[in-house]
Amino acid sequence: MADEGGGGEDNNDNMGNHLQLLPGNEEEEEEEDDMETEDRDSDEAEKPNIITFDPSLPTSHAYLGSDMEEFHGRTVHDDDSCQTIPVLPHTAVMLVPGQTLPLQLFRPQEVSMMRSVMKKDRTFAVLAHSDAGEPQAEFGTTAEIYAYREEQEYGIETVKVKAVGRQRFKVHEIRTQADGIRQAKVQILPERILPDPLSAVQLAPLSRLHTTPSSKLRAQSCKQAQRWLNQQRKFRCASLTPWPPWVYSLYDSESLMNRVKKQLHEWDENLKDDSLPTNAVDFSYRVAACLPIDDALRLQLLKIGSAIQRLRCELDIMDRCTSLCCKQCQDTEITTKNEIFSLSLYGPMAAYVNPHGYVHETLTVYKANNLNLVGRPSTLHSWFPGYAWTIAQCRTCGSHMGWKFTATKKDLSPPRFWGLTRSAMLPRIPQGEESEEGDTGSRLFCL
Repeated sequence: MADEGGGGEDNNDNMGNHLQLLPGNEEEEEEEDDMETEDRDSDEAEKPNIITFDPSLPTSHAYLGSDMEEFHGRTVHDDDSCQTIPVLPHTAVMLVPGQTLPLQLFRPQEVSMMRSVMKKDRTFAVLAHSDAGEPQAEFGTTAEIYAYREEQEYGIETVKVKAVGRQRFKVHEIRTQADGIRQAKVQILPERILPDPLSAVQLAPLSRLHTTPSSKLRAQSCKQAQRWLNQQRKFRCASLTPWPPWVYSLYDSESLMNRVKKQLHEWDENLKDDSLPTNAVDFSYRVAACLPIDDALRLQLLKIGSAIQRLRCELDIMDRCTSLCCKQCQDTEITTKNEIFSLSLYGPMAAYVNPHGYVHETLTVYKANNLNLVGRPSTLHSWFPGYAWTIAQCRTCGSHMGWKFTATKKDLSPPRFWGLTRSAMLPRIPQGEESEEGDTGSRLFCL
């Protein structure tokens, strides 16, 4: 699966790269591939009761090849330390710590940079450019390579990479070397671990006051009973303060994580809590990578240095953003929050790369509206093995929105779904919740 590019005036902004890579296509076939039809299957789309697709397949990125050299270990820089790291050029991805980044690199400068990185600590910098179009990025995330392969395709040296986001940083200076590779002097940003909001009033004698669980709780597992007891004890000390317990729950990491998990379960009924990080910092980044928000909002989340505040903002976004519209025309609703679901262990949205090297963060939904389909279904380079993809464009403005995926086997469920690229979507808030200042004020959320 691929698209020709990340924007511009090229109308072939799609995943049909095989038309250029494979020789011998006739003119009649090219005309069929450019044919545009209205997508009517979305009206009949329903959420299936059972998903038979293996969610581990997308996370393997098998389309990059199975013989990549894998690396273990982890490079972690000291908090607040200054580091000089090579910058990945020509990327439109705003990487979040913990997020997987697949890459296919062809340009000689990129290949040379990756070879140099592999000889050192396998770490490079991904700058965070927002939609505002600022001249130079001020923040970013380090990425560490954990799988690597070099090969030649059609006489062109190619590097295929799987990397994962590690640490946030603030850019101090960027210099360009004689070979064209940019080096960034960055400061590693720490994660501020806030203390328990009631730690100042948790007196030692109170620890001896234990509440006995009811007979109903005794019949449940020890783990559930312990969780119930912890919740009962946690905010008991609030009676010693002027504030009620619910005020402290707004700044309690466990309470915030449980509220976010409840929202995630609405997206994916089969989601298991064991598959989610237990650490509040890692959990907040996992959620940030799954939210279908634009770069401006993601940059705001990236700037936040506390997991608790990050979780509060993510809850605000999840509660208030009910639908997604086309970013280009800003008035065409494409899907709603209720149609989002997970088809990958990463969650409802993950990053994938096409044969042209363009990375798309793709959101999976059961139903999408106001789309036209371009060309014929194809299984080449499919990010979801067993599904054929068809290019989908906005019916109003013709912008590339993503792809429709259709199962190639009858026993595969869901039989169809839509993958929407994050760069083409804009979260929309119902007009009843907009502030008097307009959209700009309403999209600030609690940031």
